[in-house]
Amino acid sequence: MVQRLDETAALLLVTGSALALAAAWYFQLVVGLAPCPLCLDQRLPYYAAIPLGLLAFAAARSGRTTLARVLLGVIGVAMVGNMGLAIFHAGVEWKFWSGPTACTGAPVMTGNILSALKGARVPRCDEAAWRLFGISMAGWNALIAAGLAVVAFGGATTRRKA
Repeated sequence: MVQRLDETAALLLVTGSALALAAAWYFQLVVGLAPCPLCLDQRLPYYAAIPLGLLAFAAARSGRTTLARVLLGVIGVAMVGNMGLAIFHAGVEWKFWSGPTACTGAPVMTGNILSALKGARVPRCDEAAWRLFGISMAGWNALIAAGLAVVAFGGATTRRKA
């Protein structure tokens, strides 16, 4: 049996999202790079893409191609949004624009909060903790999300004969 493009796209989205999350968790738990708030927000579309991709695969497999294509389109939109957020985050890291004050401004300390947070290190959104070939994790995430968006929209829009 020949696998259709929407089924293949769904499986690629599930696999790509799982690998992106695995890499994020690896850097957090093994390497010790705590994620900033923008980093955590960039994980959300991947968390959503896994169950939606599995549903899209099941729908395509059972002949409900319209539902599969809609789900793939939703994933594609989520990945475009994730790409935009990642580009914004990379721009904050490169100081092209300012980021949210929650993770780029100086923290305001009062009373016992200061003593409670003495040993805590709050990751900043405007400091790239890691780069490969000059591209930060946010930059790599933008590229990954763009690739997954292409896969999602390709699976959602390509017509094949059954």
